[in-house]
Amino acid sequence: MPSEFTGKHVTVAGLGVSGVPAAKVLHGLGAHVTVVNDGDDERARTQAAELEALGVTVRLGDGDTLPDGTELIVTAPGWKPAKPLFKAAGRAGVPVWGDVELAWRLRGRDGRKAAPWLAVTGTNGKTTTVQMLASILEAAGLRTAAVGNIGVSLLDAVTGETEYDVLAVELSSYQLHWAPSLRAHSAAVLNLAPDHLDWHGSMEAYAADKGRIYEGNSVACVYNVDATDKPSTEDLVRAADVEEGCRAVGFTLGTPGPSQLGVVEGILVDRAFVEDRHKTAQELAEVSDVNPPAPHNVANALAAAALARAFGVPPAAVRDGLRAFTPDAHRIAHVADVDGVAYVDDSKATNTHATEASLAAYESIVWIAGGLAKGATFDALVTGAAKRLRGAVLIGADRALIREALTRHAPEVPVVDLDRTDTGAMLQAVQEARRLARPGDTVLLAPACASMDMFTNYNQRGDAFAQAVRELGA
Repeated sequence: MPSEFTGKHVTVAGLGVSGVPAAKVLHGLGAHVTVVNDGDDERARTQAAELEALGVTVRLGDGDTLPDGTELIVTAPGWKPAKPLFKAAGRAGVPVWGDVELAWRLRGRDGRKAAPWLAVTGTNGKTTTVQMLASILEAAGLRTAAVGNIGVSLLDAVTGETEYDVLAVELSSYQLHWAPSLRAHSAAVLNLAPDHLDWHGSMEAYAADKGRIYEGNSVACVYNVDATDKPSTEDLVRAADVEEGCRAVGFTLGTPGPSQLGVVEGILVDRAFVEDRHKTAQELAEVSDVNPPAPHNVANALAAAALARAFGVPPAAVRDGLRAFTPDAHRIAHVADVDGVAYVDDSKATNTHATEASLAAYESIVWIAGGLAKGATFDALVTGAAKRLRGAVLIGADRALIREALTRHAPEVPVVDLDRTDTGAMLQAVQEARRLARPGDTVLLAPACASMDMFTNYNQRGDAFAQAVRELGA
């Protein structure tokens, strides 16, 4: 069937997880598709060959030049707005969409049901929250999927054979920047901390892109009551242009007020989606139903519950979904107990905000940290955690930055500085942490840094930690 894309000259910027599906979908809709890509490596050539076999034009090694005749650009989310390709598009009056924008515009085609989107963003906790949300929706008997920045193409979800009742959608700040038409059923911003500022240019611009998730919400804008940084997630709700009747719904680790979800004596309770939110509360689950029940993960569960309740999910499904949820690896995962010491892998804590939450989950910690700092500073992190630290073992290229912060703000904490960046350093780090730890302590890998100075990714770093721990207990 002809579509609005039939005969249209569309440039797809970037291959990879988003670019290849976008090119295939647009080609299938009758567009003349040209893919441009900065890289020209083996993976890119393999993807290019696959697309060229379909009749898609691919230009490798030149992602800056606007192809002649381009009427629309669909970009991979990570491409920066300042890129010459987009400047040329601006001069030529060519619109730029992300793959999320394309997916939003394609939902409900050919008589298919357009599944509502329950959307989640934030500096940390997005993937876990979306997975919790999908588990809750499934427990309610709904056809759903966790999609988006989680690594599952939204385009595949909206154009595939499965018709969903609702989608649990993780969105990054990059994706939101390129998705001007997105209008979610309900959305949550979990937290805000400086991140990706080299891409956005400023904290204000980063927060503004995160806040786009609230635009046009129809039922609920979910925000973090406990967030104190400015701008706060509540500030983003206040600034949003939403549909009439859309409500602001907060979540808190404390006792909830009206129109909030929170915690009372170990129980997750709802005072937002009840008949009389000023006088009554609905029990949803116990804190012990959350895996793991660390404070920041309980906050994730509350946000997921708020979105599910906004969609009309009953309380029992919240409990059952949280109980059924199993977190991904390397997210505050208990590896083993050795000689009375717990060893916990939170390799996914690649920035200070995530590490702050991880450190807050334990009382007495031997902290393994370090890697690529990405421009971060560590004074506030160390100051907040100093009383919990039994010791610290530092690895990686930028470990000196953490060591200096420890010297300034926790001089009594013993520090082992491992002057090596090879992958074998993790075994030595775990051995040194064992020497510092006492029964009842937690040895916590929460690096506050990226991993690429020593490892392929945070997964490999976490695997190395777990292997080292297993060798301790052998």
